[in-house]
Amino acid sequence: MPARETPREIAREVIRIEAEALGAMTAALSEDFDAVISRLLQVTGRVIVSGMGKSGHIAAKIAATMASTGTPAQYVHPGEASHGDLGMITKADAVILISNSGETRELADIIAHSRRFAIPLVAITKRASSTLGQQADFLLQLPDAPEACAIGMAPTTSTTCTLALGDALAVAMMRLRGFERENFLAFHPGGTLGAQLLRVSSVMHAGEALPIVTESTPMGETLLEMTAKGFGVAALVEGGRLIGVITDGDLRRNLADLMARTAGEVATRNPLSIAPEALLSEALGVMNAHKISALFAVDEGGMLRGLVHIHDALRAGVA
Repeated sequence: MPARETPREIAREVIRIEAEALGAMTAALSEDFDAVISRLLQVTGRVIVSGMGKSGHIAAKIAATMASTGTPAQYVHPGEASHGDLGMITKADAVILISNSGETRELADIIAHSRRFAIPLVAITKRASSTLGQQADFLLQLPDAPEACAIGMAPTTSTTCTLALGDALAVAMMRLRGFERENFLAFHPGGTLGAQLLRVSSVMHAGEALPIVTESTPMGETLLEMTAKGFGVAALVEGGRLIGVITDGDLRRNLADLMARTAGEVATRNPLSIAPEALLSEALGVMNAHKISALFAVDEGGMLRGLVHIHDALRAGVA
């Protein structure tokens, strides 16, 4: 009796089958791809993505990826479309329909609607000769590759290829639109991802909130300023430029005659600083590396612009 396959052997076989299909699709990527991107970039409405069953799940993910990378997009369920939701698809939109066979009957009403109102239709299907393939303005053909499941029927390879093709569409448009990290943050303000893209300027304290002293400020007044502002530090400023910083460590080192000194005599010169446009995660890295709890933000000319405290980073979710 032949030995049974181990789970890892099965997994490797599935991944191999799907990887080969992705390779085949890469080598034979449809010539329509450039035309599809060009047309989608001209859309003034939204990119409507639809499919039935497993293709519908992939369609929803593709629409979500596009929407988060600068291309307005929406998933429309084909069944719901046949019962009133066709009104979501307008002449200003473009439609991407996904069907491995190209004969999914639930897509018929969306196909007819797109043809009636001359809405651009992109087909993602394995069969160019199918109803969907023939009706579409653009065809992005899936490779004729076997499904990776044991019976060769469950959508596996086909959905993997479709997902990769959707990612390729989204990323191509993202790059051609000049979509940058700042744009990405606008669509991802919450959670760890948004926090990692926050700039120092978005959380830093500025203006009257800053603890500022000058060279001649008596240490008595300096202590009051540090206490009132509550950051445990003070910025030594000259002409608006940061030239030094006073921390708890500086106070301890000068404790013997502290009250007889001025801020300029106690301050540490050429302090660490961060640019306001730097990522908040970078500021946290500097604070952790140097075991400090606050960092002043200065511009290219050395002018003091703000202060970021380690608690600001933690509250924002950068950890």
